[in-house]
Amino acid sequence: MLPYLALLLSAVLVLVDQLTKIAVQHWLKPIGDFPLIDGVLHLTYLENRGMAFGMMQGQKWLLIWVTAIVLLVLIAAVMMGKVKKPATLFTVAVIIGGGVGNLIDRIYRGYVIDFIYVKIINFAIFNFADICVTCGTAVLLFILLREMMLEEKAGKAEKKHNG
Repeated sequence: MLPYLALLLSAVLVLVDQLTKIAVQHWLKPIGDFPLIDGVLHLTYLENRGMAFGMMQGQKWLLIWVTAIVLLVLIAAVMMGKVKKPATLFTVAVIIGGGVGNLIDRIYRGYVIDFIYVKIINFAIFNFADICVTCGTAVLLFILLREMMLEEKAGKAEKKHNG
């Protein structure tokens, strides 16, 4: 049951991502930029034909295939019960949701619509799906590192107890 809930979360995140991009394309594209907090946080329309920070520009098919393979592996892992712990499962679901959102853009539009611009630090323009992938990956790495440290600590305790 939990894997289905996780994938439902992924689907909801894809829907939120796509609805925000449709809205941005309709209302923001004609004006280009809208300051939410002038000089700090702007909505800025950008058609990104690469990946994060504009890398791999013009590599649409490579990005589509690599993303699709990673997503298929993650979805298969969820469906086959390889991801057991709820926190890990839902973190993977967030990554899947973001990955699918941007994959839809690349396949359907030929580019990813980015629109969130933290102007005060001149950070790369990004979107909701990017937030899902980035935050999901950061949390997943934290979970995996924590588990490794706990396993190592348990192994040392067992060795001390036995030896």
